[in-house]
Amino acid sequence: MSVKHVTDVEAKNVAAGRDTTIQVLISAQEGPNFAMRKFAMQPGGGMPMHTNTVEHEQYVLRGHARIGIAGELYEVHAGDVVFIPEGVPHFYENIGEEPFEFLCLIPNKEDKVSIVDQTAC
Repeated sequence: MSVKHVTDVEAKNVAAGRDTTIQVLISAQEGPNFAMRKFAMQPGGGMPMHTNTVEHEQYVLRGHARIGIAGELYEVHAGDVVFIPEGVPHFYENIGEEPFEFLCLIPNKEDKVSIVDQTAC
């Protein structure tokens, strides 16, 4: 069991992202079934089209973004909930004037991330 404040968790840059950070709030070592991460994208920031080998359950905390999931485009705001099945291509783009932040829960399984060649889409 653990209790901590979000400001106590180091924010790290997302390698393939642009002006995007990740905080692992509950790690696989802390939670037996799920990990909880918080992503923050600065205005104009985002993550390229990619796939993961695990599903994502997400809750938007603040901001405004465009998310592409399996060829469909969605605009999301605070309070929206997003589900991305494993293996489905998706991307994020902050189109607002403030940071776009969301919680992302994933099962504690190996997650392989693959960047998708956007010229092939």
